[in-house]
Amino acid sequence: MNIALVTGSAGLIGSESVAFLADKFDLVIGVDNNLREYFFGADGNTEWNRNRIQDQFNNYKHYAADIREVSQLEPIFKEYGNDIKLIIHAAAQPSHDWAAKEPFTDFGVNAVGTLNMLEMTRLHTPEAVFIFTSTNKVYGDNPNYLPLIELETRWEIDQNHPYFENGIDEQHSIDHTKHSVFGASKVAADIMVQEYGRYFGMKTAVFRGGCLTGPNHSGAQLHGFLAYLMKCAITGNHYTIFGYKGKQVRDNIHSHDLVNMFWHFYQNPRPGEVYNAGGGRFANCSMLEAIALCEQITGNKLSYSYSDTNRIGDHIWYVSDLSKFKSHYPGWNWEYGLTETLTQIHDGISSRLAKTV
Repeated sequence: MNIALVTGSAGLIGSESVAFLADKFDLVIGVDNNLREYFFGADGNTEWNRNRIQDQFNNYKHYAADIREVSQLEPIFKEYGNDIKLIIHAAAQPSHDWAAKEPFTDFGVNAVGTLNMLEMTRLHTPEAVFIFTSTNKVYGDNPNYLPLIELETRWEIDQNHPYFENGIDEQHSIDHTKHSVFGASKVAADIMVQEYGRYFGMKTAVFRGGCLTGPNHSGAQLHGFLAYLMKCAITGNHYTIFGYKGKQVRDNIHSHDLVNMFWHFYQNPRPGEVYNAGGGRFANCSMLEAIALCEQITGNKLSYSYSDTNRIGDHIWYVSDLSKFKSHYPGWNWEYGLTETLTQIHDGISSRLAKTV
């Protein structure tokens, strides 16, 4: 059999991976214990998404295992062994605000959980391709010391800087910077994934995501800003902007486009590789620009307020440079722009809310 294993399979990237891979593998195994609800409350509950993919894909098999526990992972790896050809490790504690409340939990999920997944792969299916969903937060707040210029609706990098054309590349330092507790745990995982590729010769890859988004995101105040912003615009719930005058910039990549990056890598892996993965210059926006788009799509005026206190370690301007990945895999390109992605998010949230009425 050809089997794909996806952790965080009821989350945004995990469920997108299941949908993308279901017709390409005999079996897709999902590992997800809905810890996101523990992190973020009802907004983070992913049960609806797990039920959706279980209903939609007959060759999907779900395990509610905890990646922090080898005793829960090892039986899965022992059962399927070398039939597992691809592992997409998307399970994570994803919020730098939340991480500071419970550093043990954050490090356990992000760092120890990743080590557990790597070691189970090495011991039971060492030829499998192992893809890790990392984060731009591994660069800490180093991007904030770039020469940034304040414009009317956004911060932007000086056009004379090498990053202006395409964004921040993989050579940007991850050292001597404030990461947040979350960023530090993801650095540990990021480096370990690289090391299993370089030291053990495994087919590992790190994808450092910008803002990952899409219609199946269980957005919450502390994570998933586009999905949560759109939800507030639809429901009338209040939204708070934290710092930087609401002009902080993020690049946004649709979950399908990211998983398509994974697929291209899987077909021609390069062990121990690192890629930045985001919307780049193709799809990015400031908070103020995102609010304007949400208001335009919903036809509603967003209720929001502003707090001068920015989130610790937050980026003022971050746009991913995907030139390296595109040079390695020239057949890949973005398919979903910002407006189309936000429209899908709107339609998805509206549909789910209608079912709860």
